[in-house]
Amino acid sequence: MLEEDPENTIVMFGLAKEYEKLGQYSDVIDVLEAYIAKADDEGNAYGVLAKAYDQTGDREKAIATLIRGIDVSLAHGHPSMANEYRMTIDLDYAE
Repeated sequence: MLEEDPENTIVMFGLAKEYEKLGQYSDVIDVLEAYIAKADDEGNAYGVLAKAYDQTGDREKAIATLIRGIDVSLAHGHPSMANEYRMTIDLDYAE
């Protein structure tokens, strides 16, 4: 489906979630970075992307992605998602 319509962000997000289920985190990163560049995501993709970065050992990118996710979530009126990302940073990435 994505080959037929490479701009279809719904399909991109769905593909990333399938890669996540398979534990193919490098593929999750590739697809979600492209997705975020094209879509007006409301915050959910940032949490999935941060997890993928964490699973590949890139804690700094995971934290930076969560921070971006906080900003995007708040901009789209999702304070509970922003709070979830803050808690993840505080609990999982505290020094």
